Parts: sequence; structure tokens; C-alpha cells
Amino acid sequence: MDDRPAWARRMREERTARGWSQVMAVRALMARLPYDPDGPDEQSVLRQWKRWESGEKFPDKYKSHIAATFGSVTGAFFPEHARGESRPQLQIATGMDTVEIVARMRASDVDQATLDALRITVDRLCCEYAYMPAAQLLAEGRAWMGRVVTMLNQRVSLSQMRDLYALAGKLALLVGCVEYDSGDPRQAEATRQAALSLGDEAGHLGVIGWGHEMRCWFALTRGDYRGVIQAANDGIALAPNESVAAQLYAQQAKAWARLGDRQQTEIALDKGRQVLEGMPYPDNIEDHFVVDPAKFDFYRMDCYRKVGEDQLAEQLAGEVIRASTSWDGTERAPMRIAEARITLAVAAARSGDLDSALSYGERALGGDRQSLPSLTMVSSDLGQILKTNYAKSPDASDFLAHLRTLIAPDH
Repeated sequence: MDDRPAWARRMREERTARGWSQVMAVRALMARLPYDPDGPDEQSVLRQWKRWESGEKFPDKYKSHIAATFGSVTGAFFPEHARGESRPQLQIATGMDTVEIVARMRASDVDQATLDALRITVDRLCCEYAYMPAAQLLAEGRAWMGRVVTMLNQRVSLSQMRDLYALAGKLALLVGCVEYDSGDPRQAEATRQAALSLGDEAGHLGVIGWGHEMRCWFALTRGDYRGVIQAANDGIALAPNESVAAQLYAQQAKAWARLGDRQQTEIALDKGRQVLEGMPYPDNIEDHFVVDPAKFDFYRMDCYRKVGEDQLAEQLAGEVIRASTSWDGTERAPMRIAEARITLAVAAARSGDLDSALSYGERALGGDRQSLPSLTMVSSDLGQILKTNYAKSPDASDFLAHLRTLIAPDH
């Protein structure tokens, strides 16, 4: 049993996936270090590297450079698990339950306690995006958005009005995402436009930036890769200092990977990595509209799968699954895990292991919480390989039939 810390195991896995010896890894690390004529020599760093990989010593002052050496970010490579893992308890935090909040929202005057309770409610819904059944989340999100919009007709101060516009904007973003997940792109786009309008009214760059990120996502799943790049550029221009900029660069990288431009893919990934590395670790990594450092590995996984770097993609898929699974086996981010399993399936299929490919593929398609456009997009990579390499296999044909039901469901 490997009882080393997760970061130590990852150091070895990342190095092995690149075919590097420890000496090669140390040289790559030293190229990332700031120049210091009195700094350690290669042999000294190599001795430390061996201790790091064994889990004997934590690389405290080197951790950001190690993450950068492997193209990741510190928050993903060395996650702060103690932060952001407990979902907000509305009644404990505010002393109010949902019924009381709604009653107070209907009052003629809005007080700060009501706004605080509303903000916690919106954050809770955004945390539940990853796992709550889509129909339930859609109903709750729309109901709360209607309540917030109604409050704008009440007597509120200018600052309260801006807060309400921002909260309505965040709810619109959430509702639009779930609408798109559920296969309703036309309504999702209308809701996204509403979110942008609300973000403009509030002067909230985060809401505006995420509105453009949704535009990237919609374009990506339609195959409009140039549209992704343009949408990302528009969002970055408007919100360059918001954490969403990291995700906009990541979406851009996914588009470049699908266009077959490896250099631009790496440039976009590195820009996103630099933005995220400069941000403090988020207070609540479960909020869908907070850039979770671990999600950057998820985007890198997708890019490397598309450019054919199977070993790197496979290694990152393992990281995504580990980061998205609780200690008791609960899948905290089932949609990410599904795409990671497709990545493992693609790597297996390319290596000639059809049984493993189909096993991973069926598990990916069998989840209860799905983003149909995204899952369809990544599953098509597996479908293409199966058609090309395993056309005579009945098992592959059965899987392709299952995949067709996902792409063109009965409803």
C-alpha cells in the first residue's frame, strides 16, 4: 500500500507520464527558479527531490515552482482540503429558514439580515450545481430569481439595489447553465443574456465575466472554436483581474486544442495558470462560479486528450477523479468524473484495450447528473476511435448505439 502523501505520489506520476528521470525533473524545476548565484546546485536539489517524492519532506518554499514545472497550479497540486468543504447551513448562519426569508423579502423595506440570508441561499444553490438533480435545481433557481427580481420593485437603497442585481445575475448564470445541461440551448442563451444585463446593472465584473465564459462553453460544444476564442478574449478584456479570467483562458486552450494548434493551447493554458496562481485560495471551492484550482487540471486533461498526449491526459484524469471524490467514495463532482472516465476510455482504446475503454465509457454515460452537451462532446472522441479501430466488434457497436441515444435522446 502506498501511504505517501497525495502530492508526493503526484510528483512521481507527473514525472513518469513525461518520461523524465529525477535528474530531468530537477533541471526543469531549476529552470523555473529565480536566479540566485548563492542558490542550491543541481545535486542538492536532486537530494531534496528524492525526499519529496518519498513523502519524507514537504517542499514548502518550492511548491509553486513544482506545480509550475508540471503545468499545474499550487492550489491543485497541494490543495488546502480544510477550506471550503462544508456547505453553508442557512438556518445556522442566519437564524432564518426559507419560509422566513421569503416573508421578509415581501416586506416593504429590505434589511441587511435579509440580504445576507439571500446571499447565503444563492451561494448554496451554486454549490449544489455539481450534484443536485437538474430539474430540482432549475425549479429552485428560477423561483429564487423571481423573488429577487420582485424585490427590486421595493424600497431599497442604491447599494442594496446593486447587491440585488448581482444576486439576480448570479442566479441567472446558474439557471442558464442548468438549462444548457438539460438540452435547452435557446432558453439557456436567453438566460445568459439576462445575466449579462443584470451584471451590467450591478457593475459586477464577476457576473459579466462568467456570462462570457458561458458563451465560450456554448460555442465549444457547438464546434464553433473560433467563436470560443473570441468570446474568451471579450471576457478577459472586461474582467482581466477576476478569477474567471483563468477559466476563460482554459476555454480558449480547449478550442485551440480542437483546432490542432498545440503551441497556442500551451500558451493559453500557461496564461490561465498564471492568473490562477496569483489568486488567493478560494474560500468556497464548491461554488460553481468560483474557479476551483483543481478544475484547472480538468481543463488540462481535456486539452491533452485532444492533442493526443495520452499519458499526460490519463495521469490528469486520475487526479480529477481523486480530487472530485470524498474520502467515503461520494462523487462530489460527478460531471467532471464522467469526463475523466471518458478520457481514460480514450487512452485505453488508443492503446488497444477495448474492454477497459468500454468499461470506463459505460460508467461515464451512466451517471445521474450530466451535462448533456459537454458529455456528448467528449464522448464523440471515444466514439470516433471505436468506429475507426473497432468497427467489427459487437461490444463496440453496442456502446456506439448507447452513445447515439445520448446524442439524440427520444425527447
